[in-house]
Amino acid sequence: MKLNRSMVAVLASASLLVLTGCGSSGDTTAEVDPSPTSAESPVAETSEPAADTEAKQGGQVVEVGAYHLELVPELEADGTHVDLYLQQGDSHEPIPDAQVTAQVDLPDGTQQSLEMDYDAEGEHYVALLPSNAAGEYKVAILSDINGEKVNGRFSFSR
Repeated sequence: MKLNRSMVAVLASASLLVLTGCGSSGDTTAEVDPSPTSAESPVAETSEPAADTEAKQGGQVVEVGAYHLELVPELEADGTHVDLYLQQGDSHEPIPDAQVTAQVDLPDGTQQSLEMDYDAEGEHYVALLPSNAAGEYKVAILSDINGEKVNGRFSFSR
């Protein structure tokens, strides 16, 4: 009899713990904010391609603060010709003196870094991605405009 009372007391205690652990006194649909709590970074916010911004050259557009980034990949026999239009303000004035790098995730999972050179005649940055692999390419544009970091993310398929 003494064993049964002890067993009942243990089961009752365990049940109470389980019930209080599962209960909630607040809203159970609250969302968790995934943003980091660290101090603001000097890097401009990285954006995904925006559907509502106007593509002047027919490519994918990302607006980052006061900057307009437009990526135009053109498939060629020896790879992909990549054009980046890096512009400032609503007037979309070209920015010729930035340092621009494209970090490309290839379909096979490897990554390639491309330094992009400024084409003064076309008023945009250019690079050749020497890959003909079929699949999705993810591109992170890393630019330094007079010490200000402006980054954008794009993707395209071949």
